[in-house]
Amino acid sequence: MFELRHHLMAAKQASRRAATLDANIKHQVLLALADAIDARRATLQAANAEDLAAAERAGLAAPLRDRLALTDKTLTAMVEGLREIAAQPDPVGEIAELRRRPNGLLVGRMRIPLGVVAIIYESRPNVTVDAAALCLKAGNAVVLRGGSEAFHSNQALGQLMGAVLESFGLPPALVTVIPTPDRAVVAELLACDDLIDLVIPRGGKELIRFVAEHSRIPVIKHYEGVCHTYLDASADPAIAVPVVVNAKAQRPATCNATETLLIHAAAVETCLLPTVQALVAAGVELRVCEHTQHALRERGYTSERIVAAQPSDFGCEFLDNILAVKIVDDYAAAVAHIQTYGSQHTEAIITRDHATAMRFLRDIDSSTVVVNASTRFADGQQLGLGAEIGISTTKLHAFGPMGARELTTQKFVLLGEGQTRT
Repeated sequence: MFELRHHLMAAKQASRRAATLDANIKHQVLLALADAIDARRATLQAANAEDLAAAERAGLAAPLRDRLALTDKTLTAMVEGLREIAAQPDPVGEIAELRRRPNGLLVGRMRIPLGVVAIIYESRPNVTVDAAALCLKAGNAVVLRGGSEAFHSNQALGQLMGAVLESFGLPPALVTVIPTPDRAVVAELLACDDLIDLVIPRGGKELIRFVAEHSRIPVIKHYEGVCHTYLDASADPAIAVPVVVNAKAQRPATCNATETLLIHAAAVETCLLPTVQALVAAGVELRVCEHTQHALRERGYTSERIVAAQPSDFGCEFLDNILAVKIVDDYAAAVAHIQTYGSQHTEAIITRDHATAMRFLRDIDSSTVVVNASTRFADGQQLGLGAEIGISTTKLHAFGPMGARELTTQKFVLLGEGQTRT
């Protein structure tokens, strides 16, 4: 019989060991884990094949099955991410802001682990390894509750990681993969505030809302990615076209895929037609505003992939080869649209005007803001974190892609020579 608290108590105990692990041991464990994944690709892909077959039988959409798949490319990225995390400086024990008070006390802040971190997520089994590696690097124990659609993949990864930890004489409870797909476990887990220090949900609106409403434990939300790309008046079509296609069509089911394209009225003549043509050629369905429809008709361009947008299309996270398109009067209208419909995830501007680019960086209140590049770069591995435990859209504690450093906190340390308070 599965007893959640038994697993969580073991994780709590393991977290005390994790907090004091030598940086070199963590380095070796991460490299060994990378080697183990590389060597056991066939075993992991066999488990993943069970999940993919079940997903197809259940009618899971193709982009979502893509997120579920442990392809050779995905496994290689996992291995490279582990090695990159291993090579990074250990954040634990770092002392910063050291200053001397008038009484001679040295006061600083030391970076320390959070304790036990629980991750509740859907679909992507690579999250299992990314989360485990980052928590280990930050000196935390981690409890992983993946979606039922990736159950076999996650169990195989969990067993592999447990074996690697045991080979170093470390408790396998440092990485706990919940061994049941029973959804009731989530509600039970969220009540265990005596054993878990932080919960990070990654998934759809319903999951995020459920966790936020039921958790007794502090939550950092990885909320939806309603990302925009804005073609400013001076946008260069040679940059705009490939960037927009990449931002939407490379992996449309990811949270950093662009969901709405905004085009400055002054850029319509140069950018609209080539961008739309390239998107249609990439298999994207375009849901366009009335102004965009009129502009395309004027240029004699039609396609069955172009339909009239509904009000609900703006602010929608499609997670599919669907893109909302709107022509805006000016820069201020673009910013206002993003402020109204964005989710504070990632926004991009394409412009040749340096002043406008710098203004966009200041004006947009999202966790990642991009100039002249794809929103798809809002990713921990792409940003040099090795991997990410999530992309926080919650400003408290962390904002944006969360690496190992974001899985720590700080405590004050005082170094004295016998000082007493008067």
